Amino acid sequence: MRITVVGSINLDLVANAPSLPRAGETVTGATLARHPGGKGANQALAAEKLGAEVCLIGRVGADGMAAEALALMEEFGVDLAGVETDVAAPTGVALITVDPTGENQITVAAGANHLVTPEQLPQRIEGPLIVQLELPLDTVEAAVGRATDFVCANLAPAAPVSEHLLRRADLIVVNETEAEFYGDALHRGGGRVVVTRGAKGAAMYQRGVEMAWATPPQVEAVDATGAGDAFVAAITVALLDGMAPDQALRFACAAGALAATRPGAQPSLGTREEVEALL
Repeated sequence: MRITVVGSINLDLVANAPSLPRAGETVTGATLARHPGGKGANQALAAEKLGAEVCLIGRVGADGMAAEALALMEEFGVDLAGVETDVAAPTGVALITVDPTGENQITVAAGANHLVTPEQLPQRIEGPLIVQLELPLDTVEAAVGRATDFVCANLAPAAPVSEHLLRRADLIVVNETEAEFYGDALHRGGGRVVVTRGAKGAAMYQRGVEMAWATPPQVEAVDATGAGDAFVAAITVALLDGMAPDQALRFACAAGALAATRPGAQPSLGTREEVEALL
C-alpha cells in the first residue's frame, strides 16, 4: 500500500502548563518541548508506522527548524522527495499549550505551508491520497481532482470546500465541531463519513445512515495533540486493508487513544503492533 499525503509540515513548540490560559491570562510554571508536527506530516508518519509506504508532498523553509520538522519522518522512512524548500518563508510553527489532563490550545503560523501551490503537485496522483485543510484550499482541491484512487479528506480545520471535493472523497473524517460546520453537506456524496467524538468514540455514516460505532480503549491521557491525526491515518489504512467498518473504527480509535498517552504529536504515534496490543 503506497499512500500520498498532501499536507502541512510544522515544528511544534509545546508548553506543558498547570492550566490553559483564559483570555488575557498569563499562566506560569510551564515546561517547553519541541516536536515535529503539522497535520499532513503527522498523518504521513502515522500511516508509515502502521505499515503503509507513504510519500509526503509539502513545503518547509530554508531554516534550522526544517530539519527538526522532518527528522522523525526521515527516521521512519517516509518518502520526502515531494517536500520542497522555500527561501521566501519560514517553516510552519504551531504554538501549543497542554494542561495536565491532555487538553490543548493550538495557534499555527503556517509559514511555507501557505506557499504549497497546485504547480507543486504531480498531474496524476496514483494510489490512495490523504488531504487536510492546513494548505491553501486551491491546492487541496487540485490534489483531490488529480487523484486516481481512494481519497481521504480530513476536513480540518473547518473551511468552505467545493461540492466536488465532498462528492469525490471516498472517506471524510471530521470531529463534532467540524461536522456542525458542514452539516448535511457531508452526506450528499456516496462516500463514508466518520465523525469523531474524542473519548466518547466515533461513528461511520454513509448517505447519512450510521454504519458503525466504536469507543476507544480507556487510557490515561497525557497530550491529545496528534491523536486526531493518528485516527485519520489509522482509519484510512484499516479500510484500505479491507477491514469491516466496525473493525476499522475500533482500530482507529485505539490508534488515537494510544497517541494521547504520550507527549508530542509525532513522538506519540504508535506502530501497528502497539495499536493491536492496546486492542
